[in-house]
Amino acid sequence: MQVSKLVRNTTVAALMGMAALFGAQPAPKAADTIPILLCPFGCGPMAGDTILMNQLIKSGSDVILLPQETPGYMYNIREMGRSKRKWKSSIFKTEGVLIQIAYSGGSPEMKEFIPEPVKIPWKILYGETWWGQGKFLGTFDCSLKKMSDLKGKRISLGLRGQSDWGVFPRLLLEHVFGVTTENADIRHMTPGQLTQQLIDGATDAAIVPIGAEPNMKEFMIPGLVRQLEATGKKMCYIGVTKDDIEALNKKFQATWIHVNLPPNTLPHQTEPLGIGVNRAYAVVHPTFDEEKAYKTVMAVAKIAPKMKTLHALWRVWSPELMTCGLSEENTHPGAVKAYKELGWWGQTKKCSPMTYPKG
Repeated sequence: MQVSKLVRNTTVAALMGMAALFGAQPAPKAADTIPILLCPFGCGPMAGDTILMNQLIKSGSDVILLPQETPGYMYNIREMGRSKRKWKSSIFKTEGVLIQIAYSGGSPEMKEFIPEPVKIPWKILYGETWWGQGKFLGTFDCSLKKMSDLKGKRISLGLRGQSDWGVFPRLLLEHVFGVTTENADIRHMTPGQLTQQLIDGATDAAIVPIGAEPNMKEFMIPGLVRQLEATGKKMCYIGVTKDDIEALNKKFQATWIHVNLPPNTLPHQTEPLGIGVNRAYAVVHPTFDEEKAYKTVMAVAKIAPKMKTLHALWRVWSPELMTCGLSEENTHPGAVKAYKELGWWGQTKKCSPMTYPKG
């Protein structure tokens, strides 16, 4: 799916208009404007980065990030691989494991989702969020205890173009638990539709979204979770073990992380819940301008504490989140320079780095 130049230009114009409506002052003439490819309108990062743009403009920042609507993080990976003209000028939002499994694009396991391999050593600017959806499921049928119990059941997942919602759960179900489209009724649909199916009893298990951060102290509980909670019915969750996540990592040379959600993080969750998470990042091509990379990290680091009070997605922000998974090898030199000036580069030692598959 292509995003036309007209749509992109209209998106930017609309967002700039929104900034004006919210009282933003015109950006300084010297400011660098950098497109940042995100996800569909309505997604959390799209709304959050629109507010970020507005705040950067209001503060007189020397770099302005211009949100651009795309079909999602999976699209962004493929767009990275085929649009060389964007390499020096654009930022892409995506996820570390998505960069990793894109190396296997076109393989029997991946061709349904990524038809061709994308083998580029993208460079990270900063971490965005840890996403947990797709690596555990929710149900109103509390007799379902394990993922393998879902054979023969109805399962509602996100779209095939959605990494956490649609692709990762398919990989987990099939390659770790043997639950496939042949022995279960697996349905792909939008997050709103799959949530409503679970509420209506049209499906036995479905994706439940959650955002987290390295310290596991702040969580983002999206509105779809509150819709499930509002039914008044007891929610149960089908989690995963560390061994399950390690098996998935071994299969795809990836770095999903196993964590335990503390009790009461999600509605009716009375016990710790084992889930998998993956780290979302703002990334660029190695040829991206070093000065722009430096200024972007400095601008985001400066404005982020205020952003925590303005949008739910940014509530999980911290220096640890920005730097978790970064290393000298996978991070853009301009970003490394910024983190060292901020005194944050030492934070990277707290996390294992995002790595690239062999071959």
